[in-house]
Amino acid sequence: MSTARDLLIVALDVPSGRPVEQGDLSLALAGAELVDLMDAEAVRLDDERIVPGLQPATGDRLLDAAGAALARQAPYESVEDWLWRRGRGLAAAYADDLEERGRAAGGERHHWLPWRSGDEGAPADSPERRHATDRWASREPVLVGLAAALGIPEGAPEQAPEDLPGDATVTVLAAVNGALTELEAVRQRRRIEKDAFDNVWRAP
Repeated sequence: MSTARDLLIVALDVPSGRPVEQGDLSLALAGAELVDLMDAEAVRLDDERIVPGLQPATGDRLLDAAGAALARQAPYESVEDWLWRRGRGLAAAYADDLEERGRAAGGERHHWLPWRSGDEGAPADSPERRHATDRWASREPVLVGLAAALGIPEGAPEQAPEDLPGDATVTVLAAVNGALTELEAVRQRRRIEKDAFDNVWRAP
């Protein structure tokens, strides 16, 4: 099971302090993929640059696609650039994958994502959901750190746990938090611009 899939299930199951936006989740999923690629020795970080390594087949279609999408020429890609590039539309891709797995398992889907129509979600009883639930219950540091960046659970501090495995993982978590902060700043700026535009039209 992948960290990204576990994170999606946690986002479906655990209450958050605010609705999880599709863009936010996509960035966090891209960070989760990068952590798993580091664990598989498919990449290593040189400062904040992602240096490709081995290309082992992980058995996970989406994670293998992430490995195939790595920039393989120097000066390579920064973690931040990876999050924005790989994250584009990634939440929808993982939601589709989870729905397909649910249909294949014949399980009942019990949750839905607020930015999608229908009732897609994790099967109520599936190996994927049990794995994610067990990992969450054990307070696995990477999963907890990524969820905290998304405000999960309610009131979670937006910082990485102290017992994350290695400086590279801390770098990825910091980049995820930074990208989420940047995305929220863009949203706020657009809201301000929209309000200003509306005020112009309402003015006598």
